[in-house]
Amino acid sequence: MRQNLSDNTHSYRRRHDPLSMIRSSRRALLGLLAAMALLLTDNMTAQASIGFYIGKNLTEDGSVILAGYGDEPSSHWVEIVPRKHYPSDARIKVGATPKALYPGQLIEIPQVPETCKYITSNYSAYAGFPAPLTNGGLNEHHVAARDIWSPSRSELQQMTPKPQRGLNYSDLSRIVMERAHTAREAVQIVGSLIDRYGFCTYGGNSHMFADSNEGWVLINFAGGQGLWIAQRLGPDTFRVSHPGYILEIPLDFQKNPNYMGSKNFISFAVQQGWYDPQSGKPFNVNQIYGDAQGRAEAVVRLEAKVAQLAPHVRVKDLMAILRTTALDSSGYGQIAHLRTDRRKQLGILWVAPASPLTAPFIPLRLGMTDVPPEYKRHRYLTEDEAAAFMDPNYRGLESTRYAFRACKRLFYLVHEHRDKFQNQVVDALTAFENKLISQQELVERTARTLYQAGQDDLARHYLTYYGKTEALKALRLVEALSQSIELQTKVLFDIRQPDTTEGHQ
Repeated sequence: MRQNLSDNTHSYRRRHDPLSMIRSSRRALLGLLAAMALLLTDNMTAQASIGFYIGKNLTEDGSVILAGYGDEPSSHWVEIVPRKHYPSDARIKVGATPKALYPGQLIEIPQVPETCKYITSNYSAYAGFPAPLTNGGLNEHHVAARDIWSPSRSELQQMTPKPQRGLNYSDLSRIVMERAHTAREAVQIVGSLIDRYGFCTYGGNSHMFADSNEGWVLINFAGGQGLWIAQRLGPDTFRVSHPGYILEIPLDFQKNPNYMGSKNFISFAVQQGWYDPQSGKPFNVNQIYGDAQGRAEAVVRLEAKVAQLAPHVRVKDLMAILRTTALDSSGYGQIAHLRTDRRKQLGILWVAPASPLTAPFIPLRLGMTDVPPEYKRHRYLTEDEAAAFMDPNYRGLESTRYAFRACKRLFYLVHEHRDKFQNQVVDALTAFENKLISQQELVERTARTLYQAGQDDLARHYLTYYGKTEALKALRLVEALSQSIELQTKVLFDIRQPDTTEGHQ
């Protein structure tokens, strides 16, 4: 493997001594968790969404892994969206309303005749954009998407038109899930939509896209100027976005297959006096158009520690990483495990229905047709629900337990006395996930045998039954942990009451 010490690419030397490799992995994991603690205490902000891309040469099984979680204050639910057909004149509403953080105006754009099946986590509120909202997920062509904050420089934020028009981050994420066959095509779709219709911002944003061969990071900027840039992430590359970043790019990036961007990307910076092409200095995207911070210090440390796990990174490593960094605001977790040898229906997205600190990751396959009602949309924390009586159409779902709420309850029980309870919860969730991971080879083999025998209906039934069964087991585990910790809390500490004196909320 070639050695490359650039800011954005990490290459690694394989260790051939098994004992040395095991010891090194243990040391690396301990260092990784320490780095995560620093990330939590020093640099986690109110915008805590995070994304991880790991190239296929850095993983234990040769897969690409795309992982992360969102950061939203509202309800969250899981959806398996089926493939759909639309009439030739179908249109969809996109953009922002006057209620948005940067007020906007909704527009309509054409819908494609057929959309892809995909798995996603939806939520009901962020920055005033119209619900339901999404950050991506995994579609039937095994294209995965994540969405991560990436602040634009203040001058761009101030340039944002009032009202602004274009597609918002969720529109773009959803459309990629509906249309993209590869990660590269995902970038092309997003770029062409911004070029044609514009981008509705909340201050700056980024996306990560991945398939079983490569990944891309794309940043779309505030200001209403249609500015966007994308960089390829190859098989030897590891990237953490918190926030999303791209550093130095060539001035002729449009001739380089590792980059894509808007036609005005360089020229607009020159016009504003933010970059002088005669200076001989490189064009650093984050310095010129972003918050000028470069990579966050904690992310630099985190990438260095995670690099020690390569080239043997596993899905369970990403579960541990996301669990260690998760906050109350981490609305859900996702890990797309992308392999070239999988049938479309066997694509797998590991989903934690709430903050991964107290929500187990469950395996959802693209061959599934449904998730349990407990994982679907409920009223708890859904925007505008407090102002209305129960919608009769949702009474059936509302009669069930809500996985998101159950995991939130466990989060608050643990967070009150983390030194006492966090380890026992993490140990239980990790053991549950490890058992699921050990089952996946048999699950795939069983489903593949059914598909090869032409028993597609039986294969779908099997995958749906398995996925729903394990999801309900996960919910029962969460509820059992909550009951135990609540009893312990009442005996050992009592339930802390809010301070209602003047000046406190």
